[in-house]
Amino acid sequence: MSEPRILEGLGSIAEQYDAFILDQWGVLHNGKAPYPGVVDALRTMREGGKKICLLTNSGRRARMNRERLDEMGFPPDSYDGLITSGEAAWLGLRGRKDPRLHDLGHRAVLITRDNDFEVVEDLGLTLTSDPAQADFVYLAGVDSPPKTLDDYAPLLASAQELGLPMICSNPDRIAVSADGLLIAPGTIAAHYEELGGRVYYFGKPNRPIYEACLEVLAGVDPARILCVGDSLEHDIAGAVGMGMDSCFVMQGIHADHFPEDLPADRLAVRVRELAERYETSPLYAIHRTTW
Repeated sequence: MSEPRILEGLGSIAEQYDAFILDQWGVLHNGKAPYPGVVDALRTMREGGKKICLLTNSGRRARMNRERLDEMGFPPDSYDGLITSGEAAWLGLRGRKDPRLHDLGHRAVLITRDNDFEVVEDLGLTLTSDPAQADFVYLAGVDSPPKTLDDYAPLLASAQELGLPMICSNPDRIAVSADGLLIAPGTIAAHYEELGGRVYYFGKPNRPIYEACLEVLAGVDPARILCVGDSLEHDIAGAVGMGMDSCFVMQGIHADHFPEDLPADRLAVRVRELAERYETSPLYAIHRTTW
């Protein structure tokens, strides 16, 4: 496995690409505010004729993500489209074309964040807090903080004993926030699998969500698209699985591994060694998303 090229900014390789697929949390913002220089970087990309698709393993619907980005200072014209794993799951449950969803039933235990019920809007689901009255568990978000995995454990144990499948609309296990690293829905889903439960994931690194990005970037050769993300397990592995180039953002969920005063050659070795654990390999690595 080769070592990645360490970049000072995306501008140094921009001429090689016509479009960018950018992760959100840990790459563009920390959940509350943009990282320094990110909004300017997006503006520079757009002024240079680059197309941009934002891709996030967020259990929320796309509309809510667009509004949240606008509130944080990302103008709607700074990107071409936005794909969320939550929207992908919602579309899947509405259309039921996915073979995994054909016989799922319509009674669900919903685990969501901040009482977000838009994730089930117009799906014709009957919600219940009792697993015995449900056909499946719909994991769209977690209230972390204040809740921890232990808070969800009794519900998960009951659902597993009843053999309920789980829909997880955000495979991420960790989320970057202004307050540090928090558990994400993928942590809950992984625990459910450890109990013996079945989990159907929507989002990165799975191919369908990248195919949705390619629809946003219609007309662009995938060989001319760069995927940028801070999760080796999802962003980088997903890009590699699609045969697209990738750039790993070091100051995201893996920030503890990459001191900023470490020389570039040693950083490259550390990125390669960590990437090997996830059986993937980014072409580039950058401390943070700058131009």
